[in-house]
Amino acid sequence: MKLDIKEIMTRLPHRYPMLLIDRVLEMEPGKRIVAIKNVSMNEPFFEGHFPHHPVMPGVLIIEAMAQAAALFSFEGDSTVNPADRKIAYYLVGVDGARFRKPVVPGDQLRLEVSADRLSRTMCKYSACATVDGQEVAAAKLMCAIRALED
Repeated sequence: MKLDIKEIMTRLPHRYPMLLIDRVLEMEPGKRIVAIKNVSMNEPFFEGHFPHHPVMPGVLIIEAMAQAAALFSFEGDSTVNPADRKIAYYLVGVDGARFRKPVVPGDQLRLEVSADRLSRTMCKYSACATVDGQEVAAAKLMCAIRALED
């Protein structure tokens, strides 16, 4: 299954400047996803990180992987939608994060995330980000699903 930006926006609550997924290339609901983030010099974080040598912050690479995870984890489950204003999908844990190479303007970040465990309240994932086939970041992620009060 592939998704364009319009379809992504119906599934995630994030918007500019925090929407970090541009396209989904592959998705197996409840199992895995391959998504793309096109990194442009126009990203607001490059203004301060760093003006003389722009580098995408590692925490935003982790956030992009978590957003990708949210897209495939509940696809096909009509009771849970990360874009629904009645639930919140929080990144609550990052283990073993490694950043191997800087991500710079012009790079295309390929995000590959697979589910280790999915439940109604807690999910665990293995995630990897690559640029031109080279790993730039990897981590184990944990996300929590919480009901929001009206």
